[in-house]
Amino acid sequence: MSDSDGETVADLPPSAKLVYKVLEYDGPMTQKGIVEESMLSARTVRYALERLEAIDVVSEDVYFADARQNLYQLTDADDQSAETVAAADD
Repeated sequence: MSDSDGETVADLPPSAKLVYKVLEYDGPMTQKGIVEESMLSARTVRYALERLEAIDVVSEDVYFADARQNLYQLTDADDQSAETVAAADD
């Protein structure tokens, strides 16, 4: 997804915005946790995470409690994106 230059969270589909907000409110989570919290399908959450990673607002780390899973969290550069989402929601 190299064509994401200049894309912000506000430009993403509603499902990606929801995943962003879940991570913003609940902190780092596994994909399974995001699925349970957002009530989106696993496939939709996977796609949303791919889109969020493509614009560098979400990072992926190893989940040490279960190395088969990944831990997703917002990156430090997400302050501007959060403001953009808030403005888009108004």
